[in-house]
Amino acid sequence: MCLAAPAKITAIENGLATVTLDGVSRRASLMLLPQAKVGDFVLVHAGFAMEIVDEHLALESQALWREIGGAGRTGQLQESLAAEIAAMRPSADFIAGQKS
Repeated sequence: MCLAAPAKITAIENGLATVTLDGVSRRASLMLLPQAKVGDFVLVHAGFAMEIVDEHLALESQALWREIGGAGRTGQLQESLAAEIAAMRPSADFIAGQKS
């Protein structure tokens, strides 16, 4: 099963975006979405921004993730999402290949 998380682009540098989801920031490649800009919400999977999505859809998806986690397990859900986001980072080899 694949998971793409909606995150907001907060910065862009050299084709890599800094994306934020529930206070957790990570880097994502914009190789597939060179038209993305700061402030856009994107679906991020395996370290790549895959699609620009509507802000309403992104926020609704994030709320559903929180709901799935349950009120008593919010911290566990945030840890789970943080782990998913951490797994989305492009590899150092990939990033090095983009710079050449």
